[in-house]
Amino acid sequence: MNIIQHYDKLIDDENDPFRDPQILQDHMDKWDGQLFVDSMLLDKTKRVLEIGVGTGRLAKKVAPNCLGFTGIDISPKTIERAKENLCYLDNITLICADFLDYRFEQTFDVVYSSLTLMHFENKQRFFSKTDSLLKSSGLFCLSIDKNQDRFIDMGDHKIRVFPDTLENTFDLLKSTRLYVEKITEKEFAHLMVLKKH
Repeated sequence: MNIIQHYDKLIDDENDPFRDPQILQDHMDKWDGQLFVDSMLLDKTKRVLEIGVGTGRLAKKVAPNCLGFTGIDISPKTIERAKENLCYLDNITLICADFLDYRFEQTFDVVYSSLTLMHFENKQRFFSKTDSLLKSSGLFCLSIDKNQDRFIDMGDHKIRVFPDTLENTFDLLKSTRLYVEKITEKEFAHLMVLKKH
């Protein structure tokens, strides 16, 4: 099963983190949470991009606090669910496309991604593309999963992922204009705040 089929199937199975009960939302916060959102230094002048917007779990906290919000995700069914979940917001654009291939028509003050980098085999392209989309002095906030498993096993299917480490990320950043501002450790992830110089 490929990544699109995987996430489409999750929607078919009514797996939607946006609509999870509070106990499951608290569990997901172990990878990001309010600390992650606060690190974006949001205000009503900023344009924000989320890579891997999913069904809008983080977008519902981010979009109301910025000028414009764009979310991109590769799964058609996930984007359709995000449109339903976030329909009350009038400052959002949701795109169904491969982040590495999509041609954005603007740059952003803040780019963020949580639980998404593991899906990119070519991480150098991921960081280079992110660098190109950030305005000067813009922030890239990234949650890196500590899990080093090479598969996500859902019982009835598995998908291949490409685990990340802080050390590998530092190496990849050397060819970008992104510099580490801050690293915070959470239970299941490392939160990085990178700034474009």
